[in-house]
Amino acid sequence: MRADRRSAGLSSSRAGAAARLAATAAPLVALGAGIGVAVAGGAGAIAGLAVAVVAVAVAGAYCDRLALSAMAARPVSEVEHPELYRLVRELSKGGRLPVPRLFLSPAGQPNSFAVGRNPRRAAICCTAGLLASLDEAELRGVLGHELAHVSGRDLLPATVSAGLATVITYPAGLARPLMLVLGPVAALVIRLSVTREREYRADAAGALLAGDPVALAGALRKIEAGAAELALAPGARLSSVAHLMIASPFHPEGFARLFATQPPLGERLRRLEALAGYRR
Repeated sequence: MRADRRSAGLSSSRAGAAARLAATAAPLVALGAGIGVAVAGGAGAIAGLAVAVVAVAVAGAYCDRLALSAMAARPVSEVEHPELYRLVRELSKGGRLPVPRLFLSPAGQPNSFAVGRNPRRAAICCTAGLLASLDEAELRGVLGHELAHVSGRDLLPATVSAGLATVITYPAGLARPLMLVLGPVAALVIRLSVTREREYRADAAGALLAGDPVALAGALRKIEAGAAELALAPGARLSSVAHLMIASPFHPEGFARLFATQPPLGERLRRLEALAGYRR
């Protein structure tokens, strides 16, 4: 009975992920066909559709690399950060997950994110600012949060949407005014693939995996404060991967608001404190 329920839940989760992936790719395909029609009529629509399909395939194949490169992340060795590896191994064992690849971004802003197409190909990236800001219990909570994304079946749609958004906004890196047109399309792709509930679920599952909801709440406070103090510029590449991060890397104003998918800090803290048994 339990096995049947687990199998049914897994099938439902995979079906939901497939539906989100299809919805994520639709705007890019429609954009390609629309541009083709505008340029060359019916024949152009076919060519535009073909280009869009190729772009979707490229984004799906290289989505994790695109996200990591947007934050200038590099692989980090166990010799450099033995404590980071120890924590990730302990948490991965507790969650019955493969140990993910670990990356380090030189950004001074405290933040983190997970990418990958499946648990065996997952990667976790921490910024230098994150490692400098948190104590061990807080870092453990953040790593638990990211591993919860890996095990929660929401990693693939979120990662692929980052790749698609990067492809869509690439021309804006060459001519910034194009971001006014392409940015909303990229934002739509992202919002079709992720919801605020994604972060709430990862907070809860990650806190339980790490064994300390209060420590994760404390980490979120520090991360939000650091992100506000050291906010990143919402360029085309960073905007395309901002939804992957545990906290928004931008000031919540102007164009950056289109890409804001993280839930309010106050509600995240309330839920974590309730999980720990606190009442407000």
